[in-house]
Amino acid sequence: MPSFNVGDKAVYPNHGVGVVKGIVSLNFGPEPTDFYELLILQNASIIKVPVASAQANGLRAIIPATDVDAVYEVLRDRSTPAGKETWNRRYREYLAKIKTGDLRAVGAVLRDLAILKKEKPLSFGERKTYDQALLLIVQEIAVARDVDERVISQEIQDIFAA
Repeated sequence: MPSFNVGDKAVYPNHGVGVVKGIVSLNFGPEPTDFYELLILQNASIIKVPVASAQANGLRAIIPATDVDAVYEVLRDRSTPAGKETWNRRYREYLAKIKTGDLRAVGAVLRDLAILKKEKPLSFGERKTYDQALLLIVQEIAVARDVDERVISQEIQDIFAA
């Protein structure tokens, strides 16, 4: 079970990259409970995640830079057809994948919506999901590789342009 220290960067599913600002003890019931206090980089919100169940809640370390190529391979994959279900069903699948926090699953959502975007204009919900998946991927890869987010955004645009 990974543990985090103050100043460590971590990923919280559906929220993105955060920095551990502190480990605080709060009283809920007879014994105090320790929480990681995360500052989410995207919107500067503070999230408290119980230390004891951090892994079960999906809190994880940033992917190693060596795993970035595997995410890019998911984005490049055109052999996996996008689902032909109704938007509601696809939306639920996409949300479930995003909530896992697995960057490859988020990449699959982004890829599917990018392919769909070439075929037709995305609906509001599709566009919102596309933007969320793109943000989560760009943020984490930028931190993993220690580069500016614009560099990663351009790399992803190049992948989808090919």
